Amino acid sequence: QVQLVESGGGLVQAGDSLTLSCVVSGRTFSNYNMGWFRQAPGKEREFVAAITWSGNTAFYTDSVKGRFTISRDNAKNTVYLQMNSLKPVDTAVYYCATGEGLRPGARPLNEYHYWGQGTQVTVSS
Repeated sequence: QVQLVESGGGLVQAGDSLTLSCVVSGRTFSNYNMGWFRQAPGKEREFVAAITWSGNTAFYTDSVKGRFTISRDNAKNTVYLQMNSLKPVDTAVYYCATGEGLRPGARPLNEYHYWGQGTQVTVSS
């Protein structure tokens, strides 16, 4: 059974930085493309970033390009989301996810079969 556990969320001020981590167990992590999503109160869950199994290619939604960086360490079974220049609109629960046969950079939620429990990021103005 695949398990994903996020950590690193918190309360920060606008302009601050945070790094989220997601540890994956139960599968050979290096075989899987990975994604980060977020869900703000009253809104649908949305794609934030994705990375290929090798870590060579990353994908971002437009609103975070230049501010967020996704990376992975296959030796640690961990994917990261470095978030800089945070804004109040980035406030959300952040989830990591993966799936069987997941396309690189896939954005639809239904392509992801395994999800973490989420970690709360709150950015105050």
